[in-house]
Amino acid sequence: MSEKKVGLLEGFKAFLTRGNVIDLAVAVVIGAAFTNVVDAVVKGIINPVVGAFGTQDLEKYTSCLQGPCAVDPGTGRMDGIEILWGLVLSAALSFLITGAVVYFLMVLPMAKYLARRAAAQAAKEGVQETLEVSELEVLKEIRDALVAQRGKA
Repeated sequence: MSEKKVGLLEGFKAFLTRGNVIDLAVAVVIGAAFTNVVDAVVKGIINPVVGAFGTQDLEKYTSCLQGPCAVDPGTGRMDGIEILWGLVLSAALSFLITGAVVYFLMVLPMAKYLARRAAAQAAKEGVQETLEVSELEVLKEIRDALVAQRGKA
């Protein structure tokens, strides 16, 4: 039973020390900080620009689905059913901006870097393979020369 616990602990330790886990943790922290920046850009720049074409901020665009959409002063509740489509539109814009920034500033440069690295590695392996073939040819020539010397003797 103690062997199984040791195996589990060793497996967990290997999992935690694997590079992917640390990279993922860093990505989550950076993503959370980046979300704040994107939200600020959407709320501070995009929403007012879109709101300039209307009368309100983007997040305040609503439609009334049923009944009069007004706050009852006595209860403080909303009468009617209000659809907050401006809030949804703002979230969709935030998602698109986040996706574009992540793709163009992180994914695309990393893909180009990895492609260059793979091409360099392939070229290096090609040179190594050529050297190995050359060495093999030299060894065959030496073998043939030794066989020829034995045949003469």
